[in-house]
Amino acid sequence: MKSYNHSLWDHGITQGYSVNGTIYISGQFSHDTEGTFVGKGDIEAQTRQTLENLDRVLAGFDVTRSNLAYVEIYLTNAEEHFDPVIRLFKEYVGQHRPAGCLLGVTYLASAEQWIEISAVAHTD
Repeated sequence: MKSYNHSLWDHGITQGYSVNGTIYISGQFSHDTEGTFVGKGDIEAQTRQTLENLDRVLAGFDVTRSNLAYVEIYLTNAEEHFDPVIRLFKEYVGQHRPAGCLLGVTYLASAEQWIEISAVAHTD
């Protein structure tokens, strides 16, 4: 068992937890390394920062986005934001195609947050 935490705040969970070769990644959202929200009113900026944070958690386990097995994207305003988010996600994963799901939600942790991404990855 190994875990990864960015130590910005404590909500009772860790950012990533690895057991038996599987990494469970908590929902990532658009904040910088100091914990400041990034991209208010800009879904593309929020998506880029969220994916960067996902990379940071993966790196904490010495793996990359090609190790992603499953990705869940939570979006407020899903109809409006679907196209730009999927375009940026496809750029992010390149030729790799993990399993996944995109869910439209009413709200996330804060009003300015429009996207959150959780994932499962593997270490081999």
